[in-house]
Amino acid sequence: MTTNPQDRDKILFTPGPLSTARATKEAMLRDLGSRDAEFLNIVRGIRTKLLNIAGVAQSGGFEAILMQGSGTFGVESVISSVLPRDGQLLVLINGAYGERIAHIARVLGVQVAEDNRLENTPVTPSAAEAALRKHPEADCVAVVHCETTTGLVNPVASIGAVVKAAGRTLIVDAMSSFGVLPLDLEAAGVDFLITSANKCFEGVPGFAVILARTSSLLAAEGRARSVCLDIHAQWRGLESSGQFRFTPPTHAMLAMESALEAYEAEGGATGRRGRYEANQKTLLRGMTRLGFRTYLNPIHQSCIITTFHYPAHPNFSFKVFYNLLNDKGFVIYPGKLTHADCFRIGTVGQVFPQDVEALLGAIEQTLSEMDVGVNPS
Repeated sequence: MTTNPQDRDKILFTPGPLSTARATKEAMLRDLGSRDAEFLNIVRGIRTKLLNIAGVAQSGGFEAILMQGSGTFGVESVISSVLPRDGQLLVLINGAYGERIAHIARVLGVQVAEDNRLENTPVTPSAAEAALRKHPEADCVAVVHCETTTGLVNPVASIGAVVKAAGRTLIVDAMSSFGVLPLDLEAAGVDFLITSANKCFEGVPGFAVILARTSSLLAAEGRARSVCLDIHAQWRGLESSGQFRFTPPTHAMLAMESALEAYEAEGGATGRRGRYEANQKTLLRGMTRLGFRTYLNPIHQSCIITTFHYPAHPNFSFKVFYNLLNDKGFVIYPGKLTHADCFRIGTVGQVFPQDVEALLGAIEQTLSEMDVGVNPS
């Protein structure tokens, strides 16, 4: 029997939501009550596995908190729960997601200090040190590990050493990096790390993950500016009864259990990173052949997502380019840069080098259809 191409899922070359494995999707084809013993065991197992992946389960000193909502809900839950009522947050910014952290804090009524740089420039330890000297009243420092705006990786371990030496609390948005890019939470002095089920673990949207230093979490008791997003109360509930305080995303949890099994079977962070790196190498080789230029210096580039300049050709229109690729079953991402016309292609999720080769073939065909041609720059 011939399969209609329209019956197949499109391949998502995005940083999340991602293309997911069939087993992950099929895991959601059942119902469990939020207080069912089996469900509570699944939640407990997920929390334990996340601490193991972070490398802190044996030594202790960290807690895994699951929070309903997207990754940004997780970021807001930390900012709204951790900052003292009269505290100040220093945000080290080099992309849209750092800007989002600052925006969340301002809306919450938190005092904010921003330290900004260009989107193709990493935050350096010296820049972090200078920012702390400029803003000595800052209680907490926030930084993005892998800025999904571009795919740039900030040296969080070195930044964390500076923040730790200054005696400040460190909040790390590791949405697109945790589970693939290495980060020693203890050595880096991370107090709160936020990620999402639907990023490198290849689960489905529905909840965020907060890994919190126990001492910093305990210090946050009573600071919350929100009932639903209070991470200390959420942790207390999970610890005391194993239950979420409010209706949990049961199906997303079932998907995560399956996704973590696949993650472990692939070889954990090392195995998954190897596949993502192979995907990106294939992408770079093919896009270079087609004449596209990358936005970042390769030394700052992650294997998560890659940003490309628009071709200089007058016939190029990203909207047309995007729609034609979408019609062929490939979904890419628009750019988020403030000063350059770019688009982004993710190399994460249930995507393999042969899928990237198929995308490259579709891009070449699309350029031809647009009368842009190969080597359009």
